[in-house]
Amino acid sequence: MSESSAPVITVDGPGGSGKGTITQMLAKKLGWHLLDSGALYRLTALAATRQNVPLDNEPALVRVAASLDVAFEPTPEGEPVKVILAGKDVTTDIRTEACGNKASCIAAIQSVRDALLQRQRDFQLKPGLVADGRDMGTVVFPDATTKIFLTASAQERAHRRFSQLKAAGVDVSIDAVLEEIRVRDERDMNRSAAPLKPADDAQVIDSTGLSIQEVLGRCMAAAGRI
Repeated sequence: MSESSAPVITVDGPGGSGKGTITQMLAKKLGWHLLDSGALYRLTALAATRQNVPLDNEPALVRVAASLDVAFEPTPEGEPVKVILAGKDVTTDIRTEACGNKASCIAAIQSVRDALLQRQRDFQLKPGLVADGRDMGTVVFPDATTKIFLTASAQERAHRRFSQLKAAGVDVSIDAVLEEIRVRDERDMNRSAAPLKPADDAQVIDSTGLSIQEVLGRCMAAAGRI
């Protein structure tokens, strides 16, 4: 098998659906590589902010995206994947609401998506790859071995995000988190560049009310590996 033909499991879905946790668990269980594609957009947003590049300067944003020095490192179960930018751990820095909002805006710019496309495909290495994102199965890996679209109600996702923020000591209201999720969903689903939607051949899994182990079991079953 060539590197380019290594199997791929894509896990797409909206923010707060549990994609990040599930992809890490799948990658560890299978011993495969991991791609957190959403982190690439957050990293572009963070790098642009640190370089004082405005979000309406498309050529400059493309240069930032094309020059990212990024690596992902596995972490203990339940923790987000460690993200390294230019040798420094920026895992916490890219998970703020402000960075997420900027990343969502940047992700709607086709030229930036083009700059990051090959970078994402370079993660497809043996023995296999689990890719987390919003357009992994529709755009980045259209020939993926297994495509999963993980979703949950907006209320469920808001409660999950609210709990994470409170645990991190962030003072925020559940109503504000829910509104932000609804706004981001609307933007992601209606953008012209790779809108958020299940691939035609994706298996849709609704994680509302399910434990993480139940979701993992359904994803493994979808992949035909249990």
